Amino acid sequence: MKTYDVHQLFIACITDHKEDFYRLAYSYVKNQEDALDIVQESIKKALTSLDKIKDPNAMKSWFYKIVVRTAIDLVRKQKKVSLADDGMIDFLSAGKEDTYKDMDLHKALDELPIQYKTVIALRFFEDLKLEEIAEILDENINTIKTRLYKGLKILHITIVEEDY
Repeated sequence: MKTYDVHQLFIACITDHKEDFYRLAYSYVKNQEDALDIVQESIKKALTSLDKIKDPNAMKSWFYKIVVRTAIDLVRKQKKVSLADDGMIDFLSAGKEDTYKDMDLHKALDELPIQYKTVIALRFFEDLKLEEIAEILDENINTIKTRLYKGLKILHITIVEEDY
């Protein structure tokens, strides 16, 4: 396929699925600016390696992979920065009542190890099939099934424990 055609296919993919890519990025950072930065950085990375794509028909999965990796990189950087701030945040927010019913679920998702959170986000928020998730994450389908099962089990345990 010609370089021009691949670029046009990439532009169409980004245009057609921009909300999906943004939603995925947002699921990691819970911040509009950071999510937009992730998508922008992902587009930049994709453009620089567009010539390396093996199957232009799998453009969406290929770009999902870039978004996931970019989001994980940003989350890891933010965790390093925010570790010192967690104690102060806990101290300042002590005694406040949680007024949102879905906050426990969001909190539990945020506390999941990244490998489980990624699989759950792609499966349930992006409605991707397990085979697509395996392709995006470069993992065996059985690994994805195991991570999904373990992630859901951890979520259940976390949510049940928070109820008491």
